[in-house]
Amino acid sequence: MDLTEKQLNSEQVFEGRFLKVRRDTVSLPDGAQAYREFIRHPGAVAVLALTDDGRLVMERQYRYPAAQTFIEIPAGKIDPHEPPADTARRELLEETGYQASQWRYLGKAFPCIGYADEVIHYYLATGLTLSARQLDEGEFLEVMLLPVDEVQAMSLDGRITDSKTLVGLHWLAAWQQGKLPGEAL
Repeated sequence: MDLTEKQLNSEQVFEGRFLKVRRDTVSLPDGAQAYREFIRHPGAVAVLALTDDGRLVMERQYRYPAAQTFIEIPAGKIDPHEPPADTARRELLEETGYQASQWRYLGKAFPCIGYADEVIHYYLATGLTLSARQLDEGEFLEVMLLPVDEVQAMSLDGRITDSKTLVGLHWLAAWQQGKLPGEAL
């Protein structure tokens, strides 16, 4: 069965500095027409930065749309024409001050498939060294080093609810168990 929806018409209804919103008219598999409103997103990366002693570099940051503070793995949006691996290296340094000597690509996930085309690329960073953070203007966050077991427990008891972090922790556990080799960079 072909489930593809075919675009008949498309219009941009909003363009901000970061996101674009589109409204498309589509033909459904049964021939009926429908509207699809969705967000165009430049894509993002998320980094599981693991210290030699088994701690994860985590961030505590206030997120305005949800009006609360979250505990997350380092992440950020991909700049135009920037390879995702370069974004991962840049974001880890900017937000946390850490650099990694070993990088591994774990995979990608689409966090909001019902209303956005965002894709997040996940990286494992090891062989960490600390230097100075380079936060963007207007960016405020607290960096924490937490044991992996504690972070996993936080993901199960509701203290960590950010979806990109939950996916990343799932893949980290699979990597640690030898079930997800990832791609060495």
